[in-house]
Amino acid sequence: MTAMTPKALGHIRVLDLSRVLAGPWCSQNLADLGADVIKIERPGAGDDTRAWGPPYAKDSQGQDTTEAAYYLSANRGKRSVTVDIASAEGQQLIRELAAHSDVVLENYKVGQLKRYGLDYESLKAVKPDLVYCSVTGFGQDGPYAHRAGYDFLIQGMGGLMSVTGERDDLPGGGPQKAGVALTDLMTGMYATIAIQAALIHRDRTGEGQYIDMALLDVQVAMLANQGSNYLNSGKAPKRWGNAHPNIVPYQTFACSDGYIIVATGNDGQYQKFVEAGGRPDLAQHERYATNRLRVENRDELVPILADMVLRQARDWWIDKLEAVGVPCGPINDLHDVYRNPQVQARGMVVEAPHPTAGHVKLVRSPMRLSATPADGGTAPPLLGQHTEQVLREVLGRSDEQIGELKGKGAI
Repeated sequence: MTAMTPKALGHIRVLDLSRVLAGPWCSQNLADLGADVIKIERPGAGDDTRAWGPPYAKDSQGQDTTEAAYYLSANRGKRSVTVDIASAEGQQLIRELAAHSDVVLENYKVGQLKRYGLDYESLKAVKPDLVYCSVTGFGQDGPYAHRAGYDFLIQGMGGLMSVTGERDDLPGGGPQKAGVALTDLMTGMYATIAIQAALIHRDRTGEGQYIDMALLDVQVAMLANQGSNYLNSGKAPKRWGNAHPNIVPYQTFACSDGYIIVATGNDGQYQKFVEAGGRPDLAQHERYATNRLRVENRDELVPILADMVLRQARDWWIDKLEAVGVPCGPINDLHDVYRNPQVQARGMVVEAPHPTAGHVKLVRSPMRLSATPADGGTAPPLLGQHTEQVLREVLGRSDEQIGELKGKGAI
């Protein structure tokens, strides 16, 4: 990408008061698309995730830097500014920065920013067309509004863990959280969409608006087919482990040397699967010929299929099934993922310059736009790295004024 390449959100400035994951994931998406994201951090401490290690980024001697890999994953492309919002001077700086921004993003507890005069109504007074997005665990109203909401907690409360994990009647059965903070990440994605929709509305009408994003709302919404299954049957779905509640076979199987995923989405793919495994008798069997029958007779069919798959190696199955158009694949660890030729061909890993580590490896944005490519850069490695730059550039502060703010501990 050259300096002249247009950026989809290059005209947008985001004042990011969020920390940890859901909010920063949203603002990272916006930064990837070209927005100028000013990340406000606490003086002396910064975003909590800066210290969420090990692992940390390494310097040229292999020693830990001060940036945890966790922090690097969610803050690329932003500018770090330290402001003490508990001070009157810090609050005034935030108000002035908001007046020069298009979006404010925050994830403080309900009502906390109002005490500082930094809530939506207060900032709307200085920037009438402001888009203001609040991210909380439970939203701005309701009986749980003032509770703290964490991803793990919401995965449980919001139903995800009731459908994630091995079946209760099998060894190791029981609820299981996702391996990443999925509710945080999806909240960040929904917030990204909502903010862009609000910006389009602002550009059409001149009207700003308030966005109330709640982790619990997102978790309930993203139950997708499982939620719909319940609403239309009255029966709460159960955990199926690596199986699928509505499709058989659509699960993992043990091969002679590893595991494979087989995802037969229709009867034709099922028939090709069993024929490839040397069991054509199962293709038109009166109890297994249709998906409805296979779901009803899952407990007797799956052990037969498991025995069939176990007789061959993983690569044998992948070659065989790919040749006949049956969706399948291995279960990779991250070592395998980043060595995968497709992942490498897509350039999903990039190296970004880092002032103490030299270079750090980052996952690139998956958003591929032909005219306005996403280009996130790296996370701001130094806490408050851009404070003086932003105060001069955006607010026109002089060196003397910046020195006074430092002396008062506001920055």
